[in-house]
Order: sequence, then structure tokens, then C-alpha cells
Amino acid sequence: MRIHTKNSNPEVGSNSKDEKLLASLGYKQELSRTWSGFSNFAISFSVISILTGCFTTFAQAWNNGGPIAISIGWPLISLFILIIGLCMAELASAYPTSGGIYWWASKLGGPKAGFFTGWLNLIGLLAVTASVVYGGAAFLNITIRTYSLSYATDFLQGNYINQQFFWFIILMILITSLNTFSSQVQAIFNNISVWWHVVGAALIIFILVFTSTEHQSIHWMFTERVNNSGFEGSNMYWFFVLPLGFLLTQYTITGYDASAHLSEETKGASLTAAKGIWKSIFYSAVGGYILLLSFLYVATKPEIVSSFDLKINPYGGGSVIAILSNALSPAMFKLVLVLSTVGQFFCGIACLTSCSRMMFAFSRDRVVPGHAYWAKVNKNQVPVYAVCCSALAGIIITLPALWESPRGIPTAFYAVVSVGVIGLYLAFLIPIWLRWKAGNKFVAGEWTLGKKYKWMNLIAISEIVIISCYFILPFEPAAIPWNKEFTWLAVNYAPILVGFILICLWIWWQLSVKFWFKGPVKTI
Repeated sequence: MRIHTKNSNPEVGSNSKDEKLLASLGYKQELSRTWSGFSNFAISFSVISILTGCFTTFAQAWNNGGPIAISIGWPLISLFILIIGLCMAELASAYPTSGGIYWWASKLGGPKAGFFTGWLNLIGLLAVTASVVYGGAAFLNITIRTYSLSYATDFLQGNYINQQFFWFIILMILITSLNTFSSQVQAIFNNISVWWHVVGAALIIFILVFTSTEHQSIHWMFTERVNNSGFEGSNMYWFFVLPLGFLLTQYTITGYDASAHLSEETKGASLTAAKGIWKSIFYSAVGGYILLLSFLYVATKPEIVSSFDLKINPYGGGSVIAILSNALSPAMFKLVLVLSTVGQFFCGIACLTSCSRMMFAFSRDRVVPGHAYWAKVNKNQVPVYAVCCSALAGIIITLPALWESPRGIPTAFYAVVSVGVIGLYLAFLIPIWLRWKAGNKFVAGEWTLGKKYKWMNLIAISEIVIISCYFILPFEPAAIPWNKEFTWLAVNYAPILVGFILICLWIWWQLSVKFWFKGPVKTI
């Protein structure tokens, strides 16, 4: 990789340069360009949020693979994700505009590629935002229950599913309100979020390692297998169950396209947005791995962690909270819950910011129904209607979480997680593939892979195809139609939702869009 830059400090005197580059892409400067390079990195780092994914989807890895899905799976999948991020960084440098992924596909592959990329990206961002806020609501609910026994039994008749959804709505409203503030305020939120994640994660690791009295062996952490999926057999474990556990890594380290979506609000975006993408992945991968290993280090009662009996494990089978509650004193346990919950709140703010900017950019090109509203900005230069629409859509797609699967697995939550991963990574795949096809015709920006794109693009594409196939598969036997225990409550509805939307989009494209949509609509 080589970096070409004429200015050692891209933030000095860069606004005119940034606006000229944006104008060359066809857009006038409508959003406030006040973000520093650190703030651009901060939003992707906040969206990735190791205090969110490592906590809320830990059970997916524990139940589908066990410790090796984490100790070996995390660094392996992180490496592939970093390669994807490096490929995207090159594109972000060449085309630093909001809704970047959709714009890249349109530029390299034409209107049809841009249309489907944009919708996949938007669907993914809506689902990621919803899953993050819902996961945060679950942790907030558990935190409150640990501080108040009367709340646990009395509020909403003690029904924890209804309690979680109540806090999901409350958090979504609060996060939406905060996203109506100016771009400068959003940057401050994300800057604070970085330090909360860094200090908070370090403090949690310290608490787990030095205040717990019992520890697992390194051998156990790197060799132990767990299969609570319900699918039996050695071949099933290695080729089906274990890959499902990789959803932990693939979901946690996602959303780094936020750096591209906020490029029109970032100084020196051609360089800083590219760096924001790959640096957020790298540092999150390292920090997340240390955090996850600390969880395994104190998981000295794996039989309790794996139990789905609420009398033995009131937090649900495979939950990281079961590890924490058994390993820590009540005071330390509550402190860790608070640190994680606040981190998830910051993550939710960043997710909604990124999602609303994507909706703004896509609507600016008139490809979203009601685009006239979603492309408007208020006096603070914030697309407030796009913010509200994104939040409402997130609530709607999470409604199935009001029903619990028979085994107590939060199937609806994992389905929304899968929708987010599939939508985002398929959106990433299209421009990466088109860049590879373009070869030497591609005009690189300040940050470029050089000739390494030839093999890096292909590795990125292969990994995305494989994980997308796995994450549309059933999470448990009861989700298979011909199984005698089949129930719709256990079904992973990710392929149903994504498939239905794509069919509708294809019909819309064939009957209408292809006749009038010619790609991004220039404002200059």
C-alpha cells in the first residue's frame, strides 16, 4: 500500500480542496464540514463498538462452537474483515462522498449496480442500528433488574421481553433526539465514545483478570468446543455449527463504512476517511480480542453458562452475563454492566448518524420513496427527517422480538443481526468486485492499495459470499420446515426479509426505476 499526500496535515486549509473534490463528484457542500480525522475514525470505532458486539452476540459464538469460535475464530475472521476494509478504504479515498458505497458502485458499474448497492447498504444500516439499540435495551433492562428486585418482578408484570422492548423504544427515541443536534455535537459524542470504549474495555479487562479468584487454563481457552445448537455430529460441528459462531466477529466488526458516509462532513476526507475505515477495524479487532479472551479466562463454570434452565442460569444459555455474574463480586458485576450499557448507548447514537447520512445521500438522488423529505436538512445542517425515518424503520423490523423462540434463544435478535451483516457486506461486495474488474482504469485517490488490489479484492469477495450463505441458514433444528418440532418462532427470518425486499426492488427496477434512474443526481 502506498499513500500519496501533498499536505502532511490534511486538516489545514483543506475545506476548499474538499469542496472542489466534492464538486468534481457532482455535489455542492450542503452538510457542515467540521469533523476532524479523529472524529471520522471515532464514528466507525463507535459503530463497531467492542462494548456492544462482544457482549450482545457472545452467546452466538459460545453456543455455536464454544471457546475456539472466539479464541481462534475472532483473529481469523478479523483478518478477512481487515482486508475488506482496506479494499473499501481505497474506494473511499477516490470517492469521498456521503452514501459512498452506493456512489462507488454507480460510478464503476452504472445505475443498476448503484441502485441495488444503495438499498442493500441502507437495509444493512437500518438493521444494525435496530440490533444495537435492542441489544443495549436488553443490557439496560438486566442492569436495572440487578439494582432493583421489585422492578424485576413488578414492571410490566415481570415479563423481561416486554421490558426489553419498552426500553428499546425509549432508547431509540432518546438516540433520535440526540441525532438532531448539529454535526459538531455529533462529533463530540463520538470523540467521547472512543475514550469510553478504550478506558471502559481496559477497566473491564482489569476487573476480570485481577479481581476474579478462579481462572481457566490457556489450553482450555484454545481447545474447548461447545455445541448447544441442537445440530449433532462432528461434521456438522466443523462445517455448519462453528461457522455460525463466527457471526460474533462478523457482526461486531461491521459498520466501519460510517467513515465513508461522514466524508462530506470531514476535513481532508480523501485521506482521513480512508484511514478511518481500516484503523477502526484494526484497533477494534485487537481490543475486542483481548476483551473476549478475558471473558474466557474467567469462564470457570461452563456448565452454568451453557444451561438454558432459568433457575440455573437466569440470563439465558451462553450469555456473557452468566460468566460475569459467576466470576465477579456483585459490585464489580454491576460496574461492568454499566460500562457496557453506556458503550452500547454511544454505539446506537453513531449507528443512527451513519444510517441517516446514507438515507440522506440516497434520497438526494431520488431513489427512496418520500425522498423529498429525507434529503432535507434543518438549520443545523442535519437531515432530521432521515434520522426519524431510520429510527422508525428500525423499530418496525424488530417487532418479531416480542415473541420468544421455544428454547429461549433470541432468534429475532440474531435475525436482525444477520440482516445487518448480510445487507452491509453484500453492499460492500459489489463495488469491490467492480473495482477489481476496472483494473488499471480505476483512478485512485490519495490512499491506494497499488497492485495488491488484485488479490485483496478477490479474498474480500470470497469471504463475503461464504458468510452471507451461512447467515441465512437456520440457527436451530426447530427452524427447519421438515423437522417435527418446527415452529415459526425459531425461524431465522433474515433470508425471508432480505429476499422479499430484493424481489420487490427487482420488480420496481424492471417496471419503473430503470427508465428514469441514471445514477447519482448531481447538484452542481
